[in-house]
Amino acid sequence: MARKNYEGSGILPGLDGEPKPAAKPRVRTAPEPGGFPVASAAWFAVMVAGLALASLYGFHRLERFLIRDPRFALNGEEGSWETPTLTIAGATHASRRQIEAVFAEDSGRSVYLVPMGDRRLSLRSVSWIRDASIERMWPNRMIVRVSERVPAAFVALAPSRFGLIDEDGVILPPAPDRFALPVLAGVRASDPIEERRRRVQRMLRLTRELGDAASKLSQVDVSDPDDLKVTLEWDGRVLALLLGDHDFAARYANFVRNYSEIQRRLPGARTLDLRLEDRITVVE
Repeated sequence: MARKNYEGSGILPGLDGEPKPAAKPRVRTAPEPGGFPVASAAWFAVMVAGLALASLYGFHRLERFLIRDPRFALNGEEGSWETPTLTIAGATHASRRQIEAVFAEDSGRSVYLVPMGDRRLSLRSVSWIRDASIERMWPNRMIVRVSERVPAAFVALAPSRFGLIDEDGVILPPAPDRFALPVLAGVRASDPIEERRRRVQRMLRLTRELGDAASKLSQVDVSDPDDLKVTLEWDGRVLALLLGDHDFAARYANFVRNYSEIQRRLPGARTLDLRLEDRITVVE
């Protein structure tokens, strides 16, 4: 082979001809993380839609079954009151007939259709009921649990007619029970309920402070919120005590300590003002 002369040619030995361009690196496109092929994503969407439709259809069939099957009817099929399935608990003074009337339009219908919230609100409007809860017991029973109001005092409704009033100022109808409660004067049935509640709360604050001594009170007059007046029987006489608006227990104890002296010096005293700490004043 002939030896080539490279001198002056600008070409190095072993690099005959035109220089070859450098090879380009291969670029491989990777799929996006978490991605699915288009066909797989479409099948997944169809599957999810199918499951949703199947669930809706199943719920619809179940709901129709609960509504139409007579086994779920309150008080038996076709509303027969001969097979009552409404149970009432806790109603001592509240009228059972009025409670049953709240569910009159539900009788014979599925217990699934009973609007629980509406029925609970209706129950709270029944006399003596403060609150109530309702529970479904499948297949066709309803249990109503009643929390009744507790009377705090008697209140005059007319010159010779008395009712009961609770701590919320709600006036209650008469009951056959014999309640050992004082008469609350200074409250009228025509007063707004919030005003009645405030006045009852004043009386209750007084009776709580007096403790066991409150059982001796026959009347509490809250006409003047700054001067509560109580009436009680003491040693065969009816006395009225002016107790102000605070320190009820201390002022009552002062009366008990000094009553014998008051009786000795002023046997005809009937109304005593206890609002001053250092003296008891007889009100003529």
